[in-house]
Amino acid sequence: MTSTIAPRVQTLVLLLLAATGLLLAGAGPVSAHAALTGSDPRQGAVVDKAPQQVSLTFSEKVALADDSLRVLDPKGKRVDRGDPAGTGGTTYSVKLHSGLPDGTYTVTYQVVSEDSHPVAGAYTFSIGAPSKTSVSVDDQAAGGGVVGVLYGFGRYVSYAGFIVLVGGAAFVLGCWRGGTAVRSMQRLVVSGWLALTAATLELLLVRGSYTGSGKVGDIFDLDLLGQVLQTKTGAALVSRLLLLAAAALFIAVLFGAYDKRDDEEKRDLTFGLAIGGSVVAAGLAASWAMSEHASTGLQAGLAMPVDVLHLLAVAGWLGGLTALLVALYRAPVETPVDGAAVRRFSRLAFGSVLTLVVTGVYQSWRQLGSWSAFTGTRYGQLLLVKIGLVVLLVGIAWISRRWTARLAESGAAVSEEAAEEGENEADADADVEKERVTSGAVTSAATTESGAADAGAGAGSERAAQLARQRAAVDTARRKRERDADPNRFGLRRSVLAEAGVAVVLLAVTTMLTSTEPGRTEEQAAAASSSATTEANAAGALTLDMSFDTGGEDGKGVVRIDLDPARSGANEMHVYVLRPNGRAFDIPEVKVAFTLEAQDIGPLPVVPDHISTGHWSASGVQIPMAGDWKIAVTVRTSDIDQATVSKNAQIG
Repeated sequence: MTSTIAPRVQTLVLLLLAATGLLLAGAGPVSAHAALTGSDPRQGAVVDKAPQQVSLTFSEKVALADDSLRVLDPKGKRVDRGDPAGTGGTTYSVKLHSGLPDGTYTVTYQVVSEDSHPVAGAYTFSIGAPSKTSVSVDDQAAGGGVVGVLYGFGRYVSYAGFIVLVGGAAFVLGCWRGGTAVRSMQRLVVSGWLALTAATLELLLVRGSYTGSGKVGDIFDLDLLGQVLQTKTGAALVSRLLLLAAAALFIAVLFGAYDKRDDEEKRDLTFGLAIGGSVVAAGLAASWAMSEHASTGLQAGLAMPVDVLHLLAVAGWLGGLTALLVALYRAPVETPVDGAAVRRFSRLAFGSVLTLVVTGVYQSWRQLGSWSAFTGTRYGQLLLVKIGLVVLLVGIAWISRRWTARLAESGAAVSEEAAEEGENEADADADVEKERVTSGAVTSAATTESGAADAGAGAGSERAAQLARQRAAVDTARRKRERDADPNRFGLRRSVLAEAGVAVVLLAVTTMLTSTEPGRTEEQAAAASSSATTEANAAGALTLDMSFDTGGEDGKGVVRIDLDPARSGANEMHVYVLRPNGRAFDIPEVKVAFTLEAQDIGPLPVVPDHISTGHWSASGVQIPMAGDWKIAVTVRTSDIDQATVSKNAQIG
């Protein structure tokens, strides 16, 4: 059984790398947590005269820099005056230069949402009439590229380090105090501290580039670092570093001074370490709660302490599970983890799971807001995956509890056998010692007669020490074989290893959740967009959204048709092709056809001109009469992949 330990640990490491790859694969541009819900001029609008300013409205408050809002003319030259400002609530505007000529203008924005995540995007509007533009909006994304990968990796490592640090220390102090003298446990907790400290420093350095330019060279820009330190996220990261200094003192006492105290001093020290450790752990958890999802939106005052409890429960369960796994595989034979310690951890894990359920239900309600968000938003879909992993983890934990009970039942019998065997070994050792003494005496007498007494005694002593070392090595190997052959311990090892494997994937999904737009926010943004569309339709314009899937690679998206004034006669038509995440999607070809089936008119084909990335336009689209028109759009995403989608709409 011993020979199978290393391959299993290697399997767990490979699973960790696979989960990290899953995390980084989804760490491309992160979903915006502050969604654009309105603009003036609105997307695709054609205005008669140049506006004095451009205003954007978001679903929550955002942080602005000097160039957060930019307006570019058809040649890509900036026409805004810079220095955007809030105009009340969640609306922000930037002034424009006067005397702007006709043409299509591009509005780009890159801001930081209140929950610390960067938000970027772009859209176009036209003055007088649409025109071609040299501005591309393909790269209007935030949090992507190499810097985005580095930031995502740092977030994952920081969560993992926190869990190992807090959970490992709680396991040693609350479940297995004998582990304070075990080198593998010391290494585990110290590794958690090092990982969290290194990841926090990395996040602090990368933050400025992550929310700004996205360039690797800006990571070590001290000016950007100074700006980060003035933000809420920067303050949270600095607070985390200060608390980690206190955690270093806690670790030094736990693994340094604790084991050297007598029983009475240990009781007092245990109480002090428990209080101090709880305060430090809660403070570390609060460094996430004060700067991310919990700090914004609905019931923030209640959500932050709930988030702290949730993180502490995760650390107590998964971090303690990691410590138990290390104890089962790496603890020395002289100080194995006993059944009592495993039972105490089982109770700790049970309490942690109950806390996770209660806090998780509240967080799910707060972030989703409706049942439909479970399947209709990416956040809800990831949350369903997380719930499934937690259920699986609880099921495996139930199996572990059964092995724990069996291990505890067999522990007493093993202890009695060990005591009896110890007495027998003591008697045998006494006989050996007598024999050695007698032999030494005879040898001494003989060598005295020959004049070499000192040399004989030295040789006998050296031989005895060598035999003692051999006996100790054989005894250790025998006890290790007996321990590893215990079916109850073997079963517990397997179940705990399976728990740890699921926990690694669960941590990756949880980290992705923290970088995903909450379902409640996404639905609110969609509702605001729908409301804006309704208002536009009431004013005479028509907007239709149609989902398409050409079946090829990267073949899914949404095509949006804007028809103004949506009446008989000449109309202005804009076509926007968007990816499922709402970003502009450039494809080779778009064609539109109008059919009035009731009057057997059409199809009337329209081939719009390509204006910019994901944007096509056509002027003077003739609608001969009012009626219920079928609008069909053909989109081609490759040389062979295309699809036609259609909707009926009242025109005129």
